[in-house]
Amino acid sequence: MNSLPPTVMGFALRSSGRHQAGLALLAVMVFGLSAVPLELQRRIVNDAIRNGAAATILWLALAYAGVALVEQTAKLALNLYRAWVSESCVRSLRQTVHEERATAPSDDAGARAAMMLSEAEPIGGFVGIVFSEPLLQAGILCSVVIYMVVLEPWMALLVPALLAPQMIFVPLMQRAINRRAAARIRTLRHVSADIVDGNRPGGETVGRARIERVFTLNMGIYRIKYRMNLLMNLMQYCAVATALGIGGLFVLQGRVEVGTVVAIVSGLGKLYDPWGDLVNWAREFSVVSVKYRLFAETANRLASVAAPAERAGARASTRATR
Repeated sequence: MNSLPPTVMGFALRSSGRHQAGLALLAVMVFGLSAVPLELQRRIVNDAIRNGAAATILWLALAYAGVALVEQTAKLALNLYRAWVSESCVRSLRQTVHEERATAPSDDAGARAAMMLSEAEPIGGFVGIVFSEPLLQAGILCSVVIYMVVLEPWMALLVPALLAPQMIFVPLMQRAINRRAAARIRTLRHVSADIVDGNRPGGETVGRARIERVFTLNMGIYRIKYRMNLLMNLMQYCAVATALGIGGLFVLQGRVEVGTVVAIVSGLGKLYDPWGDLVNWAREFSVVSVKYRLFAETANRLASVAAPAERAGARASTRATR
């Protein structure tokens, strides 16, 4: 067996490099359409208020529906393709561990069980989005920000005010999650080993303590994760409130049209999703990187133990046939 690459990025490129390129092309197609509905929405509202041209509004509405249909169809194709790549990588990881079951030491049975049943799933699942997700979400983010800044330059101040604080507290909170995730993986491997070796003296007490430890680690992860989400949501609502307040004043002063304010508020809503998805991707990348490193280290160690046994078996077979 070839040893696994040391990083999850390396594994993704080795196991699905061509498919990652296909996923990237679909991602570019999706984010290329992301700002078009905002402009169509703005024109529909402004035309309805300004001159009430029914034919123009109807055609713009049909164009909006058509763009939405194309965008959602491309997203469907992207998600199905990602799912196929992910499941293929999960299968590959499980087969990698399965091939070493006969020659690996019995002490590693618990680790192998945990790797095949629970650890391969999140690693393989992340491979499907490892490159296409940041490309897609960063593309949407940039497209919408550029559109809003061109539409109203004062948005150039609102967007950094929304995103900059999150660039500070999100990495700090994510590092705390990563430490707990690594400890959780190691503890679960010990729990799996306890299940395999159920007759170990004092195993029941130790097993209960480890299960309690997993519970504590999981609750710590949830507390940090949901506090992070709370802070991000509050900042999003503050940005929308600011946009409505400033935009409403500008409408009263005749500086902007109502459709512009509607497009800006919709754009802020559309900013929240890709930014949140980028944060989730970075959070998952950090956690999966830890999981993959532990997985690869164990799999490569099992392979190094199995290789001498396989060579010895081959030599014994050769002597037997002479």
